Amino acid sequence: MALWQPHLHDEASRKYLGIVQALESDIYAGRVKPGDRLPSQRAIAEALRVDLTTVTRAFNEARRRGLVEGNKGRGSFIRGAVEKKLISDKQALLDLSMNNPPQPVSANLQQRIPEGIAGLIADQRRMLQLHYQDSAGNPVDREAAAHWLQAKVVNIHADRVLITGGAQSALYAICHHLLKQGEYLATAEYTYPGLNAVSQQLGCQLQAIATDEQGIIPDAFEQSCQKKSIKALYVIPALDNPTTATIPLARRKKIVEIARRYKVAIIEDDPYSTLQTKPIEAFASLLPELTWHIATLSKCATPALRVAFIITPNADDIEKLADVIRATQLMAPPLMCALVTRWIYDGTLDDIAQAIRQENNARQQLAATILKDWTYQADPDGHHLWLALPNNWLAADFASHAEKMGVTIVPSSSFAITNKPIDAVRVSLGLATDLDSLTEALTILTRLLSQTQRLTRAVV
Repeated sequence: MALWQPHLHDEASRKYLGIVQALESDIYAGRVKPGDRLPSQRAIAEALRVDLTTVTRAFNEARRRGLVEGNKGRGSFIRGAVEKKLISDKQALLDLSMNNPPQPVSANLQQRIPEGIAGLIADQRRMLQLHYQDSAGNPVDREAAAHWLQAKVVNIHADRVLITGGAQSALYAICHHLLKQGEYLATAEYTYPGLNAVSQQLGCQLQAIATDEQGIIPDAFEQSCQKKSIKALYVIPALDNPTTATIPLARRKKIVEIARRYKVAIIEDDPYSTLQTKPIEAFASLLPELTWHIATLSKCATPALRVAFIITPNADDIEKLADVIRATQLMAPPLMCALVTRWIYDGTLDDIAQAIRQENNARQQLAATILKDWTYQADPDGHHLWLALPNNWLAADFASHAEKMGVTIVPSSSFAITNKPIDAVRVSLGLATDLDSLTEALTILTRLLSQTQRLTRAVV
C-alpha cells in the first residue's frame, strides 16, 4: 500500500485547494490508487510548511469531492473507484463530434488485434516483411488489397494499387500530384474538413458545387467546368461526410459524362461504401481512366490500423504517388499492413465491417426514435447524421450550448466551402460507448432543439 507524498498544485488560488488539486492530479495520473493511505494531517502540514487548519480544510474539501474516506483509528484513504470517476469527469460527457465507427462487442477488436499481431510475430516468413518497405507498399499487401477491392471496383490489379498510412495522406499525395498552386479543385459545398487542410498546404483553390439530398448536382458541376478550369473533382460518393448523401447510379453516370467531356480527374474518397448493404457502382469502375479511388479502413474497421488503399488510373501513376509518400511518410506501417492482409484473406475484415454495419443500424434506429420530431438526413448503414436546426438556433451557438451540457457535436461551418452555411450540425453516433450513453446524448440535444427562444453567447 503506497503512502501519498504531499505537494502543492502550482496553479491553485488557495493553499488548501493546492493540496486537493495535487491529490486529484496524482490519482488521475495513477501515482496513487484507491485504497492507498494518506499521511496524517499533522505530517502533511509539516511537509508543506503550512498550518494545520489549512490541511484540515483541504481534507474536508477532498471528502466533499469524494476523493478520500476516513477509517476511525486507521487514518484516511483514497476512496474506492475514485480514479474511474475522475477520468470520466475530465472527459466530455458524451462525444458525438468524432466520426469514428462504433466498436461493438461482436467486432471483438480487443482480442483480434493482439492475437493477430502475435500470430504475425510468430511467423518467421512474415517477419521478413515487417522491415522497411517500398513506398508504394509491400507486393504481398498490394495483392491482398487488390483482392479486397474487387468487391467494389471491377478489373483491379495490384499494379494499380498503392498503400498509404491512412486516407488523409492518400488525399494529400493525389492532390500534390494532380494540382498546381492556384488551380481549382471542385467539391461539394459541405465537405470533409481534411480537404481544406490539403488545399491550404498546396495552394490550390476549392470550388463549391451545389448539392441536394442526392449529393453533387450534375448541372452545377458542369456550370463550374464552363466558368473555370476545374482540374479535379473531390467526391465522397456514399454516406457522404457530413450530409450522409449517397449519389445514385444515374447521377454518377451524368457526373462521369461531364468529367470525361472536360477532362476532369475524379478523386473518389470512399471510406463508407463497405458498410452499405447495397453499394452502388464506384466512379473507379465507371471512369477508370480518370478516377483516383481512396479506400480507408478507418470507418469500416478501426482508425487504429492507419491503412488506406489507392487505386490509380494506370500503373504508371504508382511511382509518381510513391515519390510523394516517400517524402512525407516514407511508407505505410508494415505491421498494420501485414495484419490487414491476414484479415483480408481469413475473412476477419469483412466480419468486422458487418458487425459495425449492424451496430450502425441499431444506433440509427435509436436516433430515429429520439429525433422523430426533427429534420435530419441519415443512412441506416452509416454512423453519423446531418441535423437541420430550427430557425431559433445558429449552428455555432447550438454546438456551444450542447458542449456546456456535456455533448460535443460539429457545426456546419466546419464543413462549409460556401460563405453562408446553413444552420446544421453533424452528429456522430459511433463514439458513444453504448446505446444508453447515446440515448442520453441525443435526449440532451432534443431538449436544446425544443428551446423556443434564440440563445446566443454574450459578446463583450
